[in-house]
Amino acid sequence: MELPTPESIKKRRIKLGLTQASLAEKANVSQPLIARIESGDVDPRLSTLRSILTALDEMERCKVTAKDLMTSPVIAVTSSDTVDNAVKLMEKHGFSQLPVIDGGVPVGSISENSVVQAMGTEDFARVSASQVRALMEESFPAVSPGTDMGTVSHLLETYHAVLVMELGKAVGVITKYDVMRLLNK
Repeated sequence: MELPTPESIKKRRIKLGLTQASLAEKANVSQPLIARIESGDVDPRLSTLRSILTALDEMERCKVTAKDLMTSPVIAVTSSDTVDNAVKLMEKHGFSQLPVIDGGVPVGSISENSVVQAMGTEDFARVSASQVRALMEESFPAVSPGTDMGTVSHLLETYHAVLVMELGKAVGVITKYDVMRLLNK
């Protein structure tokens, strides 16, 4: 059995997005001990090392990724679809925004906000018949299926949604609602 090095413990902790204090709490040891172990100042007892490794293993198993959060398949419109069609899709699926995808490539997004704003300045029939490209906003950011929840949550602070892309294809969408659903699990 090969024992982990102080560097490998620190690397695993950082990869999981854990602070020394949070790892210490999960392993039932003190934060200063974690700091001393990671710096190589102290050689921990085997039982302490086992507690730390068990905590790291458990956190790796519990790690939530974009693939775990996403809604699939992706419901999208093209830039040449009518706004009326986009609104009907949003109503049907209970979404407040949709990605705009042309030929498999994300080119923008359309939201309830952009439609409502346009209706304040344009005739309803004109807005309804116009193409999505006329009201299109910037595209949602894209992540890979293995992206951690912390990164996705950070993106959702700024954007309506996040696209999950795999091999150049949109395979899922994540919204704030998808992240909040974790509270019910």
